[in-house]
Amino acid sequence: QVQLVESGGGLVQPGGSLRLSCVALGNIFSINAMGWYRQPPGKQRELVAHITSGGRTTYADSVKGRFTISRDNAKNTVYLRMNSLKPEDTAVYYCNADLATVGRTYTYNYWGQGTQVTVSS
Repeated sequence: QVQLVESGGGLVQPGGSLRLSCVALGNIFSINAMGWYRQPPGKQRELVAHITSGGRTTYADSVKGRFTISRDNAKNTVYLRMNSLKPEDTAVYYCNADLATVGRTYTYNYWGQGTQVTVSS
């Protein structure tokens, strides 16, 4: 019933910027936390940033000061603005949402399919 649709990935030069978007679609009742994770080549998936329903944010140390997570609750959408991109930021970026569907009293974690971000000159 629920689908997370990511967009905004691509190829960018070092120092450039990208904005990722993720919209949650389906029979959604409420969304708690939303976040972004990434998986660099040959490495484990790691947290990039997440944001609570109240707007409290958390960032990985490696992206603090460069990335900004935000959300639009009316659109069920989370964004990740990425500035001053480095080659080390190259990874598949995954959207995550903790949400409840209509008719259920508990939340469940959903994942997007991932979008490739490549930072290279």
